[in-house]
Amino acid sequence: MEPADRTTTTAATTAPPRLAPFAVPAQGAGAGAAAARAYAESVARTGWGGPGREVREEDVVDLLLVVSELVTNAIRHGDGLAGFEARPTEEGLWIAVHDHSAVVPRAAYAFPTTHPGGGYGWPLVARLARDIAVEVRPEGGKTISALVPLRAAGAP
Repeated sequence: MEPADRTTTTAATTAPPRLAPFAVPAQGAGAGAAAARAYAESVARTGWGGPGREVREEDVVDLLLVVSELVTNAIRHGDGLAGFEARPTEEGLWIAVHDHSAVVPRAAYAFPTTHPGGGYGWPLVARLARDIAVEVRPEGGKTISALVPLRAAGAP
């Protein structure tokens, strides 16, 4: 499956139906990528992992990269970060980054094949996450969501 096959663009915000009932905006979401990374890591370690099911460190690194890329893009290209959510699922951590711009990234329509001086973030997200969706919100702005797979430490 090509990474572009994992990206969808829709007109309304809907959360994936298989989510655990947990979605709290990050404390200090307006603070930027550092606050979002810290929040996502805490949800991964306590909401998904926890005693008896520690999250694999490599997967935490992947999660932090995806969060950094999406939040930074919201700040730089999406007229600012409007919010951030993280929800544990059986398969990993579902994240949602809300911004103030309704402009859908060009990369959402086709996987970029060149990188003229930048543009590495979206391919990175496409490789590390799945079920990537870009949703234009009726009240303005958009939400980019993705599922970052997590595995228990010691699992193959």
